[in-house]
Amino acid sequence: MIAMVRPAARFHCQVPCGIFTDELRVQAMKEDASTIRKAVVQSQELHKAGALQDIHQMVRWIHTKEDHAQKIMTTTADYFLAQKVKKADLAEDEYLKRLALHHDVMVAAMKAKQSSELGPVDTLDKAIEAEPTADGRGLRRSPEKHGRSGELRWSQKL
Repeated sequence: MIAMVRPAARFHCQVPCGIFTDELRVQAMKEDASTIRKAVVQSQELHKAGALQDIHQMVRWIHTKEDHAQKIMTTTADYFLAQKVKKADLAEDEYLKRLALHHDVMVAAMKAKQSSELGPVDTLDKAIEAEPTADGRGLRRSPEKHGRSGELRWSQKL
């Protein structure tokens, strides 16, 4: 007997129920980006150490980095692009601007996923910062470096 298991969806449906908010989705993406940054830093340190156990742990960090980059891409596609960017409600230039900003987030997440350097993570942070909410505003939050790892913490600046 073969059991069929359906993968869990990140969002429960594609019906605009109002449960999810733009701010919380962007905050989750910022947390994902912070995890990606930590994974890159940890991978770099473990690579220098070079012991077999360090390499094993480095692989786990790489998987974590890739998972969180994919979560950002999924959130952008399934939440913002599929549910929030509505061509009928926007002027053509605003519609194209929002598409471009969301696309920037997806490309930056893809590049962070592929890289073991911090530069693409910096680009990802900036792209998420520019991510427009449904009303067209960015969230106006900025990253602050924290600790020796260079980890970013996000603070509200309105």
